[in-house]
Amino acid sequence: MKFANDFLLGAATASYQIEGAWDQDGKGPTNWDEFTKIPGKTFEGTNGDVAIDHYNRYKEDIALMAEMGLESYRFSISWARIFPNGTGEINQKGIDFYNNVIDECLKYGIVPFVTLYHWDLPLTLEKEGSWLNKATCDAYVEFAKLCFNEFGDRVKHFITFNETVVFCALGYMAGAHPPGIQNDSKKYFQATHNVFYAHAKAVIEYKKLNQFGEIGLSHVFSPAFGVDDSEASHFAAMHANQFSMNWFYDPILLGKYPEYVVKQLQEEGNLPDWTDEELQTIFEAAPLNDFMGLNYYQPQRVEKIEGSVASRTITRENSTGSPGNPSYDNVYRTVKMDDKKYTKWDWEISPEGFVAGLEMIKEHYGQIKLYITENGLGDEDPIIDGEVCDIPRINFIKDHLSAVKEAVRRGVHIKGYYAWSAIDLLSWLNGYKKQYGFIYVDHQNGLERKKKASFHWFKDVIATRGENI
Repeated sequence: MKFANDFLLGAATASYQIEGAWDQDGKGPTNWDEFTKIPGKTFEGTNGDVAIDHYNRYKEDIALMAEMGLESYRFSISWARIFPNGTGEINQKGIDFYNNVIDECLKYGIVPFVTLYHWDLPLTLEKEGSWLNKATCDAYVEFAKLCFNEFGDRVKHFITFNETVVFCALGYMAGAHPPGIQNDSKKYFQATHNVFYAHAKAVIEYKKLNQFGEIGLSHVFSPAFGVDDSEASHFAAMHANQFSMNWFYDPILLGKYPEYVVKQLQEEGNLPDWTDEELQTIFEAAPLNDFMGLNYYQPQRVEKIEGSVASRTITRENSTGSPGNPSYDNVYRTVKMDDKKYTKWDWEISPEGFVAGLEMIKEHYGQIKLYITENGLGDEDPIIDGEVCDIPRINFIKDHLSAVKEAVRRGVHIKGYYAWSAIDLLSWLNGYKKQYGFIYVDHQNGLERKKKASFHWFKDVIATRGENI
């Protein structure tokens, strides 16, 4: 089986993780420009001031992507590069940069797939309440409209937000992302709702323009499965999926929040302060979504918690997705299982969980168009005789592309796959401790780019439409 000719094979990045040039050409500061300067927040104090200097080297990087044969490149726009203060004055040099990136992609026949928000919020808006302030929603919609108008003649694929669960949970529950608040579930659920409202308004505005493109949102996709076949484990999986999948997917695709979660939040006093107008806007926008982006790295294996839960100190190290954490309401915990395979960072490698989860999506939401907007392996890539030999990455992506094929065979509507990432980049919390890219960046040698083994392998996959997978 080959991937269809209209199935996009690409790779992804994010602005803060690659661009650098944090104050160049009129760009304003972001929440991450400030947060990463706080001692202890990131590994070895790394930050995105320079990152991999993509802002000044985008032509070189896109030429390498073209050499690899990428059919599409998913990248994000830094809001503060266009609106230095989040609203008001527009920075034309920021618009020019993204126009140049888009045009450079199109020069090589690479389809630009643009994410409008990938966590780097203009610092002014962060100081004014971030995603708890509904004025941020209004500012976001104005930013989105400007991007549609400036780039929409050439960009036909827009993602409104990337991984709401991550920047809200780590921002308001774990304290590992800006604004660094811990254990405030009321703020967490309020922030997620405000993001969904902003998404809905942006989708409605996009459709008014009749640009004949498509718009959607990318979510973490981490389906939950019980650790065994017991009634308690089935309950734990159901509860986990309600809070980590349905709460995030239902308002986007069905236009309403899941009753199971709403009922519990009402009992806890954690229900967001929403208005009828906001709920109606979310309802009206739902059928206008053209696709859902799924960022899949691992499933969740969950067990029901019996008895009390010991208090747990939250640190940067245990906020990175490894199993062992209890849910915010202490109903279940994630578990590392002896019979599963894991990365060095304790993320489960599970193509079979990917297929099962994709079938879950189809069963619950029908034939919504899906793009796999992130999937990849973080690893410490060995250099042998001057060559970057990232064979584990090849195996990981091969197995997950095979899973995508299997899901397509089973009738799941998937129209693209974007590896994370196109090029080695800055990890938000862990610096350059692990790599994800097809292209190596040598931080000891002037950020020199070098093609990895996976670069050549993925080039062949694209050229053969994955026939040999």
